Amino acid sequence: MAVLNAERIKITSTRSPWWCTAIIIVLGLGLAAIIGLTARSSINSFNNQVAAGDRTGLEPYLPQMSEAVGGVSGFGVLVLMILATLTVTSEYRFGVIRTTFQAIPHRASVLIAKAGLIGLFGAMLTLVLTFGAYAIAKATAGEEAGAALSLSNAAAWRSIYGVPMYAFLCVVLAVGVGALLRQTAGAITLLLLWPLLIESLFLLFGDFGQKVTPFLPFHNANNFLGSSQGIDFHWGPWGSLVYFAAVVLVVFGASLVVVNKRDA
Repeated sequence: MAVLNAERIKITSTRSPWWCTAIIIVLGLGLAAIIGLTARSSINSFNNQVAAGDRTGLEPYLPQMSEAVGGVSGFGVLVLMILATLTVTSEYRFGVIRTTFQAIPHRASVLIAKAGLIGLFGAMLTLVLTFGAYAIAKATAGEEAGAALSLSNAAAWRSIYGVPMYAFLCVVLAVGVGALLRQTAGAITLLLLWPLLIESLFLLFGDFGQKVTPFLPFHNANNFLGSSQGIDFHWGPWGSLVYFAAVVLVVFGASLVVVNKRDA
């Protein structure tokens, strides 16, 4: 409890958590509103074309639940990972980590406390924001354009409660990466490029890329959240979650081993 209290004080006494929280809220709810308005505009244009006898246009944009909460599960979680990384790398940058490890010789408990506190906060925040994003997207899209935005099946509910689970695992991953690299720029760059660019590049390698892609962690996380991206996975959504969690635990476990062996 002393370790948890100490980490809570360090985290809440700086400005970055508050700024990151505000950014997550704005991105999560703002993008939901944009998606809803885009869907409403698309369906209105489609209806006008049909009324004018023009049926050559594209089908209207009808957002799915995973898209409505995409601002939270996508950009929001990325910001949450940046916050989690800063709690580790900032201490290394300013030398505070030496004092922390002197006060708490069991170094693993420090990383576990950081991951647990920010992970729990991130899970609660994203849970609230996913419901908010769903409500805003449905309200702005309207009844016709928001027909697919309904909590009437298991996949839709998984897009809601799956985001906090995903956010918690991403925080644990970010703390582990931060402890391994110990440099803010390097850790944040890796965590941003990993889901946004690196995994997508495997699709450019033909048959080899198609064979490797189902085993990439963030693609599996997206599959769990309801966005398979046309990839033929070897397991279902829950299997993808287990796979992603296993990768996170391997990275975090490696960080615990390295932190205990390496000088602060």
